[in-house]
Amino acid sequence: MKAPLCAAALILAASLAAARAEDATVTYKSLSPDVALEAAQAALKRCRTDGYQVAVVVLDRFGEPQVLLRDRFAGLPASRTATDKAWTALGFRADTAALSKSVRDGQLDARLGQLPRVTFLGGGLVVEAGGTLLGAIGVSGAPGGDKDEACARAGLDAIRDKLDF
Repeated sequence: MKAPLCAAALILAASLAAARAEDATVTYKSLSPDVALEAAQAALKRCRTDGYQVAVVVLDRFGEPQVLLRDRFAGLPASRTATDKAWTALGFRADTAALSKSVRDGQLDARLGQLPRVTFLGGGLVVEAGGTLLGAIGVSGAPGGDKDEACARAGLDAIRDKLDF
């Protein structure tokens, strides 16, 4: 009777050790550089087709740039603004056009826009799949946030089939 009891105790101990090890690490999904580049290129292509010179940035889930593309004649602030739009979308886990509307409607305090890097202008979208936050894309340089957002959305649409899991 002691051998089965000893085996059961060993199995229990091994299970507890595995559970503790699992609690000590985190597993997450992230965009590959190739997929991030594909999204940025599709966004840039859409803006070029529409006649706009823009900057496009894709951030990873931690807010670090994976890709930054700037067209030849994009305005000087375009790269920084695209990055801040993506960072804002990522930080608030919401599209920046929706955040901008929430500020206008009084649902969000406008003073949040005074925080560093927070930009409540359309053109920043979160990149999510299966409820998992993967990053964000930001576009800046078109004449209006709605046009920037259309280009960013084209970037997401180009990679959607690769993200659905």
